Amino acid sequence: MPRIASRLAVAAVLLAMHTGAGAADSYPSRPVRIILPSGAGGITDILARVIAPRLTEGLGQQVVIDNRPGASGIVGSQIVAKAAPDGYTLLMVFPSHVVNQSLYPGVPYDTVNAFAPITLVSAVSPVLIVNTQFPARSVPELIAIAKDKPGQLNHGSTGSGSMGHLGAVLFRSMAGIKVALVTYKGAPQALTALLSGEIQFYLVGSAGTATTQIKAGRVRALGVGAKQRIAALPDVPPIADTLPGYEARGRNGILAPAGTPKPIIDRLNREIVKVVRTPEFSQVLTGEGATAVGNTPSEFDAVIRADVTKWAKIIKDAGIRAE
Repeated sequence: MPRIASRLAVAAVLLAMHTGAGAADSYPSRPVRIILPSGAGGITDILARVIAPRLTEGLGQQVVIDNRPGASGIVGSQIVAKAAPDGYTLLMVFPSHVVNQSLYPGVPYDTVNAFAPITLVSAVSPVLIVNTQFPARSVPELIAIAKDKPGQLNHGSTGSGSMGHLGAVLFRSMAGIKVALVTYKGAPQALTALLSGEIQFYLVGSAGTATTQIKAGRVRALGVGAKQRIAALPDVPPIADTLPGYEARGRNGILAPAGTPKPIIDRLNREIVKVVRTPEFSQVLTGEGATAVGNTPSEFDAVIRADVTKWAKIIKDAGIRAE
């Protein structure tokens, strides 16, 4: 009996391999849908609509974008988590993907195990900015002022769980400073508050949101959340130069339902990475303070797991709750 069971197990593996290879040989035979768990017009939507027509050319089948916003991306993500693992329903995630499970009770899928990573598309860097009337001209000077006036400085945020919010929480924790958090509906309101002096600093989610104000001399950029300087603000040093190990980055990537055959994942990875590494795609990202990535499924999986663990600890330690 053990010998029969062993043979059956081997046969099952061979059948699965053959089925996966066969699926890849004929894939795709109909249109592919990319679910965007966000509304139209945002950076995730813009990037997806740059990728879709080029991916259509590479796959030989139409790639369509389907916006399904709601609940910080949970609504659209659940659709893909429950979809057939055949490569015809994909998910393009944005930064909230790796924090939702820690912020919201009862998320109806497992962030790590419900999806098969295909590739990381881009990484965006938050930017630490202050009003030009504020005396700090560098991250060390901001920290020194905050320590000299504990609890007297305000920092802005656009909501619980945003990368700007979590990045600012990480910043104040690593810097050992006490500051007050003021939450705003969106980036325009937070920028207005910064310009009026209502808040003293703001970790804006992406450089593109504040570039106009920075170039006009209305706000001063002190540091970026990426570990290296970014093309949009080449003269601004990383916050990590002052706080070694600091990194706050939002990420866009493409996933499939868990169980999607590896040959299909590999095909999608090759075609998407080709698009992501074109000069045209990089040009779209530069203005947002983002960089193109295009890595392997296993590398993307490692990034997701690391980010889930990192932000879960920060959310728990700071007692952050979804609003």
